[in-house]
Amino acid sequence: MIPVEIPPNTVMLKGISWDSNIYLVRDGNEALIIDTGTGTYWNRYVEVWEGYLREIKRAVIFSTHEHFDHVGGNPAFKRWLEGKGIEVLFAAHETTARVLERGDDYIILSYAYGRKFEPQEIDIKLGDGDTLRIGNLRLELIHTPGHTAGSSCLYLDGEVRLMFTGDTVFKGTVGRTDLPTGSEWKLQESLEKLMEFDVDFGLPGHGWAIKEWKDNISGILGWL
Repeated sequence: MIPVEIPPNTVMLKGISWDSNIYLVRDGNEALIIDTGTGTYWNRYVEVWEGYLREIKRAVIFSTHEHFDHVGGNPAFKRWLEGKGIEVLFAAHETTARVLERGDDYIILSYAYGRKFEPQEIDIKLGDGDTLRIGNLRLELIHTPGHTAGSSCLYLDGEVRLMFTGDTVFKGTVGRTDLPTGSEWKLQESLEKLMEFDVDFGLPGHGWAIKEWKDNISGILGWL
């Protein structure tokens, strides 16, 4: 597996099979992991992380939304990180947090993968506009319901402006809205909201980076 580095802080691992993409953002001795896939291939990902996590003391695992292909690996990543002496916290939008804490398989869709999601405590529950701190970095949570009720993006306004989009928006398309808590009209509102941000790279939950951010969203809104 070849990591894709996005200087100065970010590394992307392309998801294997049904897994979401997995992102690592580092600053100082703290790290942010965005989504963890289904957990099936967790060991393949952490083999790559070894070199990137030296001197990391604290890691936050952020779930962009409630679906199993993004959160199924949470327990395995937590165990592995804690085994290396790293403090681990889970973070999510407050709506996603409620679903994960009660282990709602109907919304999480773990049954579609022949698995059951064990309820997990979310340490950091965020609302729209709240900030997630990683070292000296500040990432803004943007609540973008539509794919699911809790779907959220993280915006890093730095030297390179990044938007981690989960399944809200991809290159040329969007996440489906016909699953539990999905809504096409809410997704359209979320896309209009995202148009207001200046973004160098959109980093989605599946597929490759979005380089022409506003053109990409404008084109999608034209046919949605």
